[in-house]
Amino acid sequence: MANKVKTLFLAFVFLSLLAMERTLIAQTPSQSEVISALNRLDKGTPVSLIYNARVQAYIDVYTLQRRDHLSTIIGRAEIYFPLFEEYLDKYNLPMELKYIAVVESALDPKAQSSSGAKGLWQFLYQASRLFNLKVDSYVDERCDPVKSTDAACRYLKYLYDNFKDWNLVLAAYNGGIAQVHNAIEKSGGSTDFWTISEFLPKETQGYVPAFIAVNYVMNYYMHFGIAPAKASFNFDDLGFVFLEKSISFNQLASFLKISEETIGEMNPLYTKGFIPVYNEPVQIVIPRDRVMDYLKQRTLLEEEKYPPTTLLPYGFKEGYERVVHKVLPGEFFHKIAMKYRVRVEDVQLWNDMKTRDLNAGQFLVIWKRPAGQVPFTLKRMLNHKNDEDYIN
Repeated sequence: MANKVKTLFLAFVFLSLLAMERTLIAQTPSQSEVISALNRLDKGTPVSLIYNARVQAYIDVYTLQRRDHLSTIIGRAEIYFPLFEEYLDKYNLPMELKYIAVVESALDPKAQSSSGAKGLWQFLYQASRLFNLKVDSYVDERCDPVKSTDAACRYLKYLYDNFKDWNLVLAAYNGGIAQVHNAIEKSGGSTDFWTISEFLPKETQGYVPAFIAVNYVMNYYMHFGIAPAKASFNFDDLGFVFLEKSISFNQLASFLKISEETIGEMNPLYTKGFIPVYNEPVQIVIPRDRVMDYLKQRTLLEEEKYPPTTLLPYGFKEGYERVVHKVLPGEFFHKIAMKYRVRVEDVQLWNDMKTRDLNAGQFLVIWKRPAGQVPFTLKRMLNHKNDEDYIN
């Protein structure tokens, strides 16, 4: 009887999955529908949005392979697109350029690339100096949504003054001005992106089609049965206040009766859970519904000189990952502890060891901090060594 029930259950699951697959296929717009949609988008912007197989490949990444990821991005757009649009309008730039941040960071203000670029618009450290974005031990303004957006708009305007073609601007934003000029020269002087594409670095070749695909999926995601994921907050939930003394996220969160995670999400430029105030008050972001309470009681906040630190007890392993390490000839305790970013005393406690004597071939149980999940972005995929395999 049990086997019969199990068989019926598995058959039900299979039929349900088959029905879901058929529904997804039925929801997928045809090529002609995609082309028609892109034509409509193209008519409303000075940025050329054409259709080709490369564009379709990136559309498939989002709508077929990364549906949940796209859902999250659409939710985050409620936070950041109003800000982007305000600054794009200020600099008289096409509104569609807001989708650059989707390609670059998936709208994650704390996103960091393997090359060290950070923030919504992915500026390298040297670029932060070019645009007067402050980076110190506590603050990284590349992760400040407002200041980085202003910097990105200034840079995009500068690139357009150089090329007078938005596809070349996109290519230069990704690969640099010199790379685009070099490709133009190698092509015999053409200023058409698709003509010079073969002379550009591989990542830059895919950047424009990726951008076009993002334009499409962010406007027509509902045609694929994709719904926005609810973000932690939206732009209208943000309140802007001034802080006159240095304090930790911990104190501010307790004062406002919200979580430290919320403080961090609303103020991603502060890297150590601490808001330093130097010579003059700094503007911070808090929930709009806490603004009046903050203004009435802010004198109760106590200044802190440094971020609070918490020393975990030896042997702590909650939320850590268990691994087994085989001691190699010549290895010693401190080398192993440094490898896994733990303490010698932790290793001793985890393995019930009274001394620090080790033997080659000995096995040690190590509890290491789980590595943070690397977020998916089209920019990261564009830089993948096997790009064609990745998207086809």
